[in-house]
Amino acid sequence: MRKFNTEGPVVPHHHYCIPPLERVDLAAVLERIADRRYFVLQAPRQTGKTSALLALRDLLNGGAEGDYRCVYVNVEAAQAMREDVGRATRIILGELASRARSAGDEFLYDAWPDILATFGEGALAEALTRWCEAASAPVVLLIDEIDSLIGDTLIAVLRQLRGRYDRRPGSFPQSVVLCGVRDVRDYRIRSSAENAAIAGGSAFNVRAESLRLGDFTEAEVRTLLDQHTRETGQPFTPEALDAVWRQTRGQPWLVNALCRRACFDDAVGRDRSRAITAGAVLRAQEHLILSRQVHLDQLADKLREDRVRRVVEPLLSGGDEWSFQDRDLDYVRDLGLIARDPPPRIANPIYAEVVPREITWTAQERLVEDAAWYVDDDGGLDVDRLLRAFQAFFREHSEHWLGRFDYAEAGPQLILQAFLQRIVNSGGRIEREYGLGRGRTDLLIVWPRAGAAEPDAAAARFAIECKVLRKSLEHVIREGLAQTAGYMDRCAAQAGHLVVFDRRRDRSWDEKIFRREESAGGRTITIWGM
Repeated sequence: MRKFNTEGPVVPHHHYCIPPLERVDLAAVLERIADRRYFVLQAPRQTGKTSALLALRDLLNGGAEGDYRCVYVNVEAAQAMREDVGRATRIILGELASRARSAGDEFLYDAWPDILATFGEGALAEALTRWCEAASAPVVLLIDEIDSLIGDTLIAVLRQLRGRYDRRPGSFPQSVVLCGVRDVRDYRIRSSAENAAIAGGSAFNVRAESLRLGDFTEAEVRTLLDQHTRETGQPFTPEALDAVWRQTRGQPWLVNALCRRACFDDAVGRDRSRAITAGAVLRAQEHLILSRQVHLDQLADKLREDRVRRVVEPLLSGGDEWSFQDRDLDYVRDLGLIARDPPPRIANPIYAEVVPREITWTAQERLVEDAAWYVDDDGGLDVDRLLRAFQAFFREHSEHWLGRFDYAEAGPQLILQAFLQRIVNSGGRIEREYGLGRGRTDLLIVWPRAGAAEPDAAAARFAIECKVLRKSLEHVIREGLAQTAGYMDRCAAQAGHLVVFDRRRDRSWDEKIFRREESAGGRTITIWGM
């Protein structure tokens, strides 16, 4: 039985998959190989890069696209050698020789130890030269995880590939494809030997260009899920199909992880007589987040980097001012955390959920609020009582908590989200919308009705709009009321709350703290001053 794949490259007879070479511009790739060019294939982690490289290797070795000797090699094992170029070269040559032998070429397997002994740190270039001169067809080399190499090791590999570029194809590879998360042009490599930062573009200035592997399209997501339906008879409801696309925006690992959890790991989902519902997809999402799956944990770890914080912090606060540079934005986009197209925003709702939760994880663990205080006799959520409690908490503890966040500019919004998350974890969920220049953060609490079969079946919805006071209070309230009413209408919320954080140091808490109700768009909205 085939399943959704969440680990390693796809194996078509084991995994549902979109054929890897359908996801790249194959004509452009083949043209560059025929033109003897060296280029980059880049994409975020767990997007399908390795699957594409292996499929390309098989295509080229099959003879249909020309007579080539194509070998794939993953150089990640050499990362452990850090900047010990000699030991890293030994690992890379050993792996390359083993891969070539598996492809039917014994030359390197027999020759590389002597080449290494003679040429030392320059052995890679010499080994490639001798191999290409002995090969019966032009060599195409696919190097995966190139950006895992560190410092002088990476510089040595790039410079050796560049140094004999003029000898291709008879005495050096006809084409080299470097594959990683980022374009080699954007590398800033710290060389210990030279005590300097080396630009990747200068170390490898023979790079023609960079091709990018994108996420699944909506049509591809539906095609992937339809493979499960055709092979098992288990359908996805239309709402579930929409939920998978909406929550992942086609990020391949997220799509596969959600569906594997919903269809195979969940006991209810293994009953093929039951359709996969939107509720099952959302439960799978919550499981992935709470279990801190490696893919999400790696992404969250990047939030500690200054260049990531410079981009993400103004997104969380909705601010109009930011200090990041174009290189920062490019880096975070290459990680897959930020959408490729403007305006800058988190790439998909699952990442948008993970980011504030990860930043406030410690705060959530330290909060001791009991959700039972805010649940009424019918199992409904008393949001008014909840926000009153937060108002008191914020007055007493905000100074202490704000000093604990690296993301200080978004601190008030993060404290509120940590407080709400601790409560809502007991039964509902929070949906978040935030982004650069929005001037607000939108939160939607979805609280299921008692006895509902599905989490969203007739669920209560509460819209909470967060704004930071940057102009006059009345201007912020007037603007916020219109925004909250619009958000309520879009989300079909039954109640709306506008939270205004006043961060002015010359105002007392008695001036900042208030609660009042106003009408906007035919709706009553509660305003909370903090």
